[in-house]
Amino acid sequence: MEEMEEELKCPVCGSFYREPIILPCSHNICQACARNILVQTPESESPQSRRASGSGVSDYDYLDLDKMSLYSEADSGYGSYGGFASAPTTPCQKSPNGVRVFPPAMPPPATHLSPALASVPRNSCITCPQCHRSLILDDRGLRGFPKNRVLEGVIDRYQQSKAAALKCQLCEKAPKEATVMCEQCDVFYCDPCRLRCHPPRGPLAKHRLVPPAQGRVSRRLSPRKVSTCTDHELENHSMYCVQCKMPVCYQCLEEGKHSSHEVKALGAMWKLHKSQLSQALNGLSDRAKEAKEFLVQLRNMVQQIQENSVEFEACLVAQCDALIDALNRRKAQLLARVNKEHEHKLKVVRDQISHCTVKLRQTTGLMEYCLEVIKENDPSGFLQISDALIRRVHLTEDQWGKGTLTPRMTTDFDLSLDNSPLLQSIHQLDFVQMKASSPVPATPILQLEDCCTHNNSATLSWKQPPLSTVPAEGYILELDDGNGGQFREVYVGKETMCTVDGLHFNSTYNARIKAFNKTGVSQYSKTLVLQTSEVAWFAFDPGSAHSDIIFSNDNLTVTCSSYDDRVVLGKTGFSKGVHYWELTVDRYDNHPDPAFGVARIDVMKDVMLGKDDKAWAMYVDNNRSWFMHNNSHTNRTEGGITKGATIGVLLDFNRKTLTFFINDEQQGPIAFENVEGLFFPAVSLNRNVQVTLHTGLQVPDFYSSRASIA
Repeated sequence: MEEMEEELKCPVCGSFYREPIILPCSHNICQACARNILVQTPESESPQSRRASGSGVSDYDYLDLDKMSLYSEADSGYGSYGGFASAPTTPCQKSPNGVRVFPPAMPPPATHLSPALASVPRNSCITCPQCHRSLILDDRGLRGFPKNRVLEGVIDRYQQSKAAALKCQLCEKAPKEATVMCEQCDVFYCDPCRLRCHPPRGPLAKHRLVPPAQGRVSRRLSPRKVSTCTDHELENHSMYCVQCKMPVCYQCLEEGKHSSHEVKALGAMWKLHKSQLSQALNGLSDRAKEAKEFLVQLRNMVQQIQENSVEFEACLVAQCDALIDALNRRKAQLLARVNKEHEHKLKVVRDQISHCTVKLRQTTGLMEYCLEVIKENDPSGFLQISDALIRRVHLTEDQWGKGTLTPRMTTDFDLSLDNSPLLQSIHQLDFVQMKASSPVPATPILQLEDCCTHNNSATLSWKQPPLSTVPAEGYILELDDGNGGQFREVYVGKETMCTVDGLHFNSTYNARIKAFNKTGVSQYSKTLVLQTSEVAWFAFDPGSAHSDIIFSNDNLTVTCSSYDDRVVLGKTGFSKGVHYWELTVDRYDNHPDPAFGVARIDVMKDVMLGKDDKAWAMYVDNNRSWFMHNNSHTNRTEGGITKGATIGVLLDFNRKTLTFFINDEQQGPIAFENVEGLFFPAVSLNRNVQVTLHTGLQVPDFYSSRASIA
């Protein structure tokens, strides 16, 4: 069960969970740790203000989704969470598990309640330390999150099975052995920490201190809390809402919160989800068994390679000794090649052993945790985490099914020494293949008629030579970085066609392909040169837009159904080169102020573009315009828009600038400088505006001439 221990530790404090709560993203966190990472948000971000403006749709509103860029290696990476205008500037700390954690936004107010139940600051938000999703808390604060009683039960059983000496919970470095436990505080103390943190005076004088062993027993024998509804604390869970995927009480159903949802009996859904998790574990258990057998096979291969190496070296030395006068210099060269092959085989096998061992340890830990969860008899608590566990089990099983249980190297040394030539031919002596029955596959042939590029994507197709008799088990496609740099693998598999997305525009890439089987890999194919599009053709993206945005004209024209500003992004992101696109105003009523510019993928969609720190924009009315980023308004410029006006946006990564144009005239100075990273074209508008996007445009001549002069 030791491999399960990481499943039982809080990602913030690194210790076993204490009073864990379940966040909406299905991850867990200690209730005390949740309070420590709360961050206070502006009044405008509170759930109350969102409901007042009609934009709030749930009790918990996600602020920010930190996503990994899929467009280029230079663009990818995790951003720091809590990325909104009111985020604290204090550098974030790191937990024992390496998770970045913001310090508390303010000191906790003095209260007679326990820290877990004290009220949270008004307009607080919390960021999941594992998936980095941020959400604003409602009036219930942390009490609105359900407690994970199943996880508490698993931790209790695990700690009892360890039977280790109880340690002080307040020692800062190496914990000392606990001498007492306070039944009221539920904390184990060593003598120095008890005198410092729990003096026998004031209110603490009435607390009962007991020996650690007695405290562990009393903690284990304490009655398990009854499962109650988070909205109605006096009501027990009795039903399960299929749409919301959560247990509900009778009063929730009476109030009509789930009137249009499918509701089923709690016991029936408990049994169904237990059955689904058990079935998923059966498949994962088979994979784990295969992995164990595979590890045994790999370890045997190491021994066999060692033995074959010794045998091969002995044979080689015996042959060379017969021709020692002529072969002294050549013998050293041949031995060096054998040793190199030996080290290469061992390195490949050992690397695979290390990789497979890590994956097996993670798989075994997940299995043990799931089995302990199945033992729980709390239906509602089980159902709160069962969906997430089932998804993790299926995902882990899929990871074992992608050729991971196939050795990457054979144990044989496919070399032989021919000592029959005459002494005068000794300088031509070299290794020959010993096993003609298992050669490497032939070099693949790129099918040029099927290879092409579109925008910043490239499609390549290949095949085996027509007369090839050696089957290939798979292929490895490699591309350079578009600047003549080193090649890197972008595809490994059995298919003979692959499309690579997220390349840079107006860039030249080199591609090559090779085949492999159990014996080894083939030679590389001829290098194919691919040129991505000089300009980008794209449309608006319905998948990432706000739900109030209305699309037409093949997603090139947008308007809005709301009087509030809503944001829509383009489908293509840019991180290199110079890009220009235009938008024409098809309808302009009642003098609104639409905004145009660029944004990150996780920009806020329900406010004007430029209100947060994820967008750089120009908003304009019928008389004047302003530049805006992070709610900072600059460079008021005379000149507005009307129906039929054209707005141009020029994103220049060579000069790291963003410039705006109205009717082919530059609007104000350069809007923003030091522009770096991955950006998407963006627009915000309301129901009084309709615009149409025009792409595939060359950079304006007057800008190109100005850039060449500069």
